[in-house]
Amino acid sequence: MNVTTPASGSAERRAATLVMACLGVFVAYLPVTTVAVSLPVIQSALGATTAQLSWVQDAFVLPMAAFILTAGVVGDVYGRKKVFLGGLLFSAAGATVALTAQSVQMLWVGQALAGLGAATLLPTTLALISHSVPDHRERGKFIGLWATSLMAALAVGPIIAGVILDHYAWRWIYLLAIPVSLLAAGIAAGLLTDSRAPFERRLDWPGQITATVTVTALVYGVIEGGADSFTGPKVLTALAVAVVGGVAFVLAERRSDSPMLDLALFRSPAFTATTVVAMMTFLALIGFFFLLSLYFGMVQRLDTLEAARRLLMVTACALLVGGPVGRLMHRISARVLITGGLLLVSASLFALIGVDADTSFMSLAWRLVPLGLGMGVVMTPMTATAVASVPHHLAGMAAAGNNAFRQVGGALGPAVLGALLTTRALHTFPAHLAEAEVSGPAGERVLAAADQGGLGAVAGLDLGADTGRAMGALSEAFLDGLRLSLTVAGALTLLAALVALVLLRRPRSAGAGHTQIAASNPAGGGVSAEAATATAAGSRGER
Repeated sequence: MNVTTPASGSAERRAATLVMACLGVFVAYLPVTTVAVSLPVIQSALGATTAQLSWVQDAFVLPMAAFILTAGVVGDVYGRKKVFLGGLLFSAAGATVALTAQSVQMLWVGQALAGLGAATLLPTTLALISHSVPDHRERGKFIGLWATSLMAALAVGPIIAGVILDHYAWRWIYLLAIPVSLLAAGIAAGLLTDSRAPFERRLDWPGQITATVTVTALVYGVIEGGADSFTGPKVLTALAVAVVGGVAFVLAERRSDSPMLDLALFRSPAFTATTVVAMMTFLALIGFFFLLSLYFGMVQRLDTLEAARRLLMVTACALLVGGPVGRLMHRISARVLITGGLLLVSASLFALIGVDADTSFMSLAWRLVPLGLGMGVVMTPMTATAVASVPHHLAGMAAAGNNAFRQVGGALGPAVLGALLTTRALHTFPAHLAEAEVSGPAGERVLAAADQGGLGAVAGLDLGADTGRAMGALSEAFLDGLRLSLTVAGALTLLAALVALVLLRRPRSAGAGHTQIAASNPAGGGVSAEAATATAAGSRGER
């Protein structure tokens, strides 16, 4: 049986663990917005299509979605310190490969390695904090600082990328992660105390394999379907594999005596609600960030630093509101916070439908600031409610499951919304070219480039005197696709708000619901249970 190493009670040891955990989660999430704001430059430099650009984002998010559940179990079995160090090394390796990439395919490999690092760092950083801080009240403060570090990475990422790209090539956005990851690994190797789960755990290989196949096939099918056709043999095969893999995953988890995701968790309406809300919200938001970065580059022709300033309005507002919302959870129910935040996000997405090529900074601000505020209001109670809605021994699995579905939504976001944008834009592009009086050989050349390489291929064409009119037509076609995608994203967050409003009701007897879930898994288990119990400590006031 695995035995937990006694936690150090010294303030110095706790502080050191906090610093390492915050640094780890900062490294894990830095690529999210750093890369997002750099996509137009990457597309131009590597000649990538819109579908290939979607894979740049999804190559990072997919490993997070597929391996975050298992990463916590590996830490429970083999030691969280080892997994933490491995996550930092994966992050450094991914950044190194991306830094030296000469093709979009090599960039995918680098992003995937960094995504594996993030998948291991997210659960283990929380577990390290929980192990070193036994008192749940003090632990709640540490978790708050951990969450602030996560949001800080999202907030400063665009600024870092903007400053770098203002002077150097796109690949140098990956440089910072290498020395930071290696330095953190070197310090953590001699400073951190290792720990394992206090109960016997086993890796769920059937569940891991079927989950990875399902998520990868689904995202591949959506991206390639949007780029080509959803009736093509490759796309139909991928979607069929996703369906079969999903069924196999459910059967594997039902039969496993040590599942990585106990399906009995979904007997809790609160867990089901927050999981569905997490997936739908991240599908809309991550997809939105992907499209917004393309809008800034392809339509408004902004440099990366100017685009970063606009993205910062979203991430900075989410960061600022996160702390106060954590304190409000003791006074206001999660149902009100989550529903209200999602309604604010939905209203902002619908308001963004009115943007065009000439939309000013201030006109964007009144649309983007409420979106950031809504994000900040939703994020903290969403995870905390998922954890607090299940028995104590399943808290880790609940948190990791919620995170996994959140990352699945994040992986589908660029794929789904990117496919909608591309399909709609290519459909209306010929009409906009005709309106701009771009015809003859120039018009044929533009349409051929769009069919073969997507909208990004058109942006790099030199058509002489017709270039300005062709780029104007391209902008109008892109805006047609953007408006459709924003409508879908707004509808998704509105539907998520409805799910939260209906399902997040206080049960008559919380203990009864917990008993039903616990009865299906009396031996306990879960992914990094200590980690999620730490998160749960901050949510007790709302229950």
